[in-house]
Amino acid sequence: MLVLTRKETFRVDSENEGQRFIEEEKEKAAEEGYSLNKYGMTHKEKKSKGEIIDECWIVELNKTYDSIWGD
Repeated sequence: MLVLTRKETFRVDSENEGQRFIEEEKEKAAEEGYSLNKYGMTHKEKKSKGEIIDECWIVELNKTYDSIWGD
């Protein structure tokens, strides 16, 4: 069995951390045999009684593996 695509979701604490993480994934994509065909970040907040009690950034990566023939 061979993985062709994979969607990964991560939680990070800041926008800068998320951007660094995406750049690192782009750099190591060729080494590990995949390409990032889609990626992005979303800011999430959890509120209670109108106050923000928690916030984070969600990073989503869609990876497509280069070799479908198992080379």
